This record gives sequence, C-alpha cells and structure tokens, in this order.
Amino acid sequence: MIGRKKEIALLKRLYESNKAQFVAVYGRCRVGKTYLINDVFGEKITFRHAGLSPIESGDESPLKKQLKHFYNSLLLHGMPRSKCPENWMDAFLMLELFLQNKDDGSRQLIFIDELPWLDTPKSGFITAFEGFWNTWACSRKNLMLVVCGSATAWMSDKLINNHGGLYNRITSEIKLSPFTLGECQLPPP
Repeated sequence: MIGRKKEIALLKRLYESNKAQFVAVYGRCRVGKTYLINDVFGEKITFRHAGLSPIESGDESPLKKQLKHFYNSLLLHGMPRSKCPENWMDAFLMLELFLQNKDDGSRQLIFIDELPWLDTPKSGFITAFEGFWNTWACSRKNLMLVVCGSATAWMSDKLINNHGGLYNRITSEIKLSPFTLGECQLPPP
C-alpha cells in the first residue's frame, strides 16, 4: 500500500494491545477507509458489516432493511439461523451472543463500515450502539471495534464529540485525508 504508514502503524499497535479498542475512521468518500481496514486486517476480521446506502427507496422501511441486512451479515459469518431482529437492541444482542460463541481468547475484530447509514430516523440505533459498547464490548480485553463512515459530520457529532452515552468512548480516531501529490507520484510497492 502506498502511504498511510502512520495509520497502518497505529492500527497494528491497537490490534496488538491487551484492551478493548474502539476506533473511528472517517473521511470523505473514496479516500480509502475501507481499503485501509481490509488491507491491514483482512482475514483477522471476526465480523464485518456495511450499512446500506439510504438513497434507494422501496417498500420496506429503512430500519427494517438495515436490520435485515445486519442479520444477514451475522448469518454469513456463521451465526445459526433465528428470527430477524426487530430493533437495534436485539440486533446488538445477537452480535454479542455470536461473538461470545466464537470467543477462543484470541483478538476479535468487528468492522462496521458506513456506520452513519445504520442510524435511520427514529431507529434507536445510537442508544443500542451505546448499550453494546458500554455494557458489553468495552470490558472485553480481546475486542477491537473499528467503525468507518464517509458522513464526517455524523461521525464527529454522534461518535467523536458525543456528549451522551458514547462520551469519551472512542479510544482512537483516524481522519483519513486524500493522498498528497507526492504520495500520488510514488511507485507501487
């Protein structure tokens, strides 16, 4: 990978730590957030999910679509089939149970891409996400949660500068900027 040496070193150091980590990676669209996480962690990711774009409208409510997609991600990662969650509290409980079942003591990495898209109107997403981190995930020394988002205002307001249940919970943040001209001219590794 060209560039991103500081970001790669930071992510690797956080992964090797012996404590729960909550990492927020944000920056404008197509700057390489997802590529960075996939390149650094690849097969080490225990659970991966990407929010659905809110642009397309259809018959199903945005909340119902996001929950169904989250449930399908759990199934793809090996969770036994059950009932699709009806709210985010149930969805995060499913994730907790899934991770507990897979826990062999080694590092578990959760990667949620386009996190802001999951927060649909009146969905209760932030409250459930706070509950997931504050009640369960933050006490798991072998857990690393990496969230990405292109909606930088949402990432800043709802996570990084949160004054509610997620106040001061981010353990590290990475604002990914576009490559400099010098980086663009570097030969491939």
